[in-house]
Amino acid sequence: MSGHAIICGAGIGGLSAALALHARGWSVQVIEQAEELREVGAGLQLSPNACKVLQALDVLPELDALSFAPQALEMRLGRSGQSIFRIALQAPAAARWNAPYLHLHRADLLQVLTQSLMIRVPGALRLNARLEQLKHSASGVEVKLSCGQRLHGDLLIGADGIHSRVREILFGPDRPRFTGHVAWRAVAPVEALGQHRPPPSACVWTGPQRHAVTYRLRGGALANFVGVIEQAHWERESWHEQGPREQVLADFAGWHPIVTRLIESAAVHHRWALFDRPPLTSWQHRHCVLLGDACHPMLPFMAQGAAMAIEDAWALASSLDAAAQISPALARYESWRKPRTSRVQAASRANAKVFHRPAPAYWPLWLLARLWPDFFHRRQDWLYAYDVTDPTSENT
Repeated sequence: MSGHAIICGAGIGGLSAALALHARGWSVQVIEQAEELREVGAGLQLSPNACKVLQALDVLPELDALSFAPQALEMRLGRSGQSIFRIALQAPAAARWNAPYLHLHRADLLQVLTQSLMIRVPGALRLNARLEQLKHSASGVEVKLSCGQRLHGDLLIGADGIHSRVREILFGPDRPRFTGHVAWRAVAPVEALGQHRPPPSACVWTGPQRHAVTYRLRGGALANFVGVIEQAHWERESWHEQGPREQVLADFAGWHPIVTRLIESAAVHHRWALFDRPPLTSWQHRHCVLLGDACHPMLPFMAQGAAMAIEDAWALASSLDAAAQISPALARYESWRKPRTSRVQAASRANAKVFHRPAPAYWPLWLLARLWPDFFHRRQDWLYAYDVTDPTSENT
């Protein structure tokens, strides 16, 4: 089956969906409310399960030149820097999980996806286009933009993130729950860090009521910092709010110099509250469907938000390709994706507690890493070995 798809949101999930659908013969129109696409966010981790889709979309080679391939996943104590465990990535990622593990700046991934779409489908991306209303018909959906223009499509995909306008129109406003966590993010040039450069790994630094994550970007030229603290109250849920350097330094006072030097060297420090949302009863209605954070927002403690959106994009396109009508295709997509994304959501929530324990609680993990080194690789197999591009993955 093919037709015309209107995709709301030019983020990672929306652009991936546009590329996947176009490859299957669909015409696509991506509408984005922002007036321009500019550098947003900071680093992200692309695990092998996501890289398999990007390889299938034929964009992975372009990303290799912009990425950093970490040597390991590791956990250290936040104050002393004592290593708890280290999971080698280079050889295992290729041999065990059949794809690389990469670190990328979010802006670089968006740029590659955008350029690939514009080359393959010139004019597919429309900026400054805010969705105001939608109306169902027997054959599809009509979208009204804030400028007054109306667009018609066989399918509307809500890939418009955690504050999804499509979700709100279809299912009503939600009531997000503050998780009690506030996150900081910052980026600094590695050359400014001197002897306190972060290790060439994805490193979680643990401590009571807080944790940090460090890793490198853009071939190792940049260092990325994410810090999460427990906090009783927060009112705003904003990705763009800035906070004072003094505050984040106070939040991580006494921590290892690798962490604090990175904080000191960053020019800007953003912070945002982490909110959770109740599961949706359904992700689709008639000729409309949601993907990514619009239907299953992820806490960042498994580094899988972008990966799940990328997997969704492929699964949706594959479901549509295999069906003769849209409604059963959307039902198939939802039944395929819900079990996996729910499991990842649960694991992310659980890690929020794992990362915030006092130092003595980690000694069993330290001992396990030395007695059974393969244990931590095995724990990642269900997540990283998964290949949504394999037709049999729908049943796993």
